Amino acid sequence: MIIRYGYVSTATSLWESSPARTVTFKRFKELGSEQGFEKVLEVTRQNLRNTLRTLYYNTAQEISVYRLSSSIVPLATHPELLWDFVTPFKEEWQAIGDWIRRHNMRVSFHPNQFTLFTSDKPHITANAIKDLEYHYRMFEAMGIHSHSYMNIHIGGAYGDKLAALGRFDENIKQLPAHIKQKMTLENDDKTYTAEETLRVCQNEQVPLAFDYHHHMANPSTIPLEQLLPDIALTWAHTGIPPKIHISSPKSDKEYRSHADFVDLDFIMPLLRLLKELQLDTDFMIEAKTKDKAMLKLIEDVTKIRGVKRLNGGTVEWK
Repeated sequence: MIIRYGYVSTATSLWESSPARTVTFKRFKELGSEQGFEKVLEVTRQNLRNTLRTLYYNTAQEISVYRLSSSIVPLATHPELLWDFVTPFKEEWQAIGDWIRRHNMRVSFHPNQFTLFTSDKPHITANAIKDLEYHYRMFEAMGIHSHSYMNIHIGGAYGDKLAALGRFDENIKQLPAHIKQKMTLENDDKTYTAEETLRVCQNEQVPLAFDYHHHMANPSTIPLEQLLPDIALTWAHTGIPPKIHISSPKSDKEYRSHADFVDLDFIMPLLRLLKELQLDTDFMIEAKTKDKAMLKLIEDVTKIRGVKRLNGGTVEWK
């Protein structure tokens, strides 16, 4: 079993490396259209530069799994702006995509919790489509849209899961097919369990990005050892390993909140199941200290008898 490790957005080991600096629409209006747009361009350029710096760092550390920031482009989907964020930065987008392809990186996006398809309000569905189109456009600008994925949650239950899932089935039909093909769904820590999310994934033929911490907070009725093989099958058509989100509770009182680092004891039951299945997997570390938590977890896992570190970001457990 081979596990590759990755982290989310910001390399905390690098100085001033955030790829998610922003400009609020209020600030844009205060500056005026001309100066406001210059500010938007400046911040976008900085975010693209920091994204490339982070990719350089990942390559140096031999990390091949990474979640790109959804906030690279400020005000990208704001209805009063809707600006062309590709043309002014064509070379920058291409440089990022070239690096990703050259080093065989698996990158992804995770749009925010408001990107959902269970609402009965048409404008929420329309905004979800617009947001996914924005993320797909970034993939296109980088030239990696054929093999990269965007992850979202099913959405709210609104007091009636069955009705909400029916709306999901209808609303998702409005999403362009080429974008839906690059979408994954994640189980929730409060609403939709892994079991429920799996049924939707099977019905919609999209992969399930399994979140272990969410599963522990919101368990399914079916044991995880029975769920994992079916979860893995949702990825079979993609040609890439299943992705699992890894974090651990901040405390017993704040069980759903992410801790700064990942507690190895918390994830050991999952690791043992994966070893029994000999299931190659990519881990996305969602701890607060990001790359530092990922690197520490790799060191901790490597101390397990039989685990061998193949490179900076990959281990094997025979």
